Amino acid sequence: MTDYQSKLFPYAYNILGSVDDAFDVIQDVMVKRLSGVGTTLENESAYLIKSVINRAINLKNRNTRIHGQRMWLPEPVATERADSRLKKKEIISYSMLVLLEHLNARERAVFILKEAFGYAHEEIAETLSITVDNSRKLLSRARRNLKDSHGGFKPVATATADLLDTYIHCIETGDIESLTKLLSKEIAVKADGGKKMQVVSEFTQGQRPVIDLMLYLYNHYQYRYELEIHTVNHQPALLFYEDGKLVNCQVFEWDSHQFQIMRIFSIVDPDKLSRIGHL
Repeated sequence: MTDYQSKLFPYAYNILGSVDDAFDVIQDVMVKRLSGVGTTLENESAYLIKSVINRAINLKNRNTRIHGQRMWLPEPVATERADSRLKKKEIISYSMLVLLEHLNARERAVFILKEAFGYAHEEIAETLSITVDNSRKLLSRARRNLKDSHGGFKPVATATADLLDTYIHCIETGDIESLTKLLSKEIAVKADGGKKMQVVSEFTQGQRPVIDLMLYLYNHYQYRYELEIHTVNHQPALLFYEDGKLVNCQVFEWDSHQFQIMRIFSIVDPDKLSRIGHL
């Protein structure tokens, strides 16, 4: 069963953006399957994947209604550990997960199956119980919505430790001039505190507003935290610890050509920080 959990997790997590929800969906599917002991399936793996995907779509639809207009960011997953029991190669980048929130659950599932898992439209149609033509239309609509919402998605650049070290040094020294060069003109910060934490600002955009925000956060809170450079959803991230407890995860999106910071996703929701490094 552990092998199946490892295989099923990327499907559920990429659709839901939540580790707990992903495990809940997988458990529900596995319990239902185990209750049918003796039932012979020609392809059990395909059956389980199909069941997990469709259950995840239904749960995503319910969760979307619950979140409403509140800022919601996906739960981050550490992806630099090769010895994990979960298959993390198929986990989508953090920036893409955020971007996929612009799609409805079915569009999201089609896009993920095609782009992340390489499914053919015939396979997608079988998995989602739709026609091949409908699969093509959903994928086309998904790509169009992603382009309209983001101006065309660009591949996430791999930032080196030196680049993050430079950013940290600028924040620690209050070097506004260097920060201005390091941040894209379109820089934006999105922050998710969940139900338990109040954030200073859920959304901040523009070089100077972002610089003011990040310097304020450092000077009032982060100066006393322990800092660790990490990889989250295949992107560079800074982890902030207070007395050994993770209190903030900042995920960075870098411009693939200019190597400037395009976006910072700041997660302070304690429920979304509890599993980093434990999967």
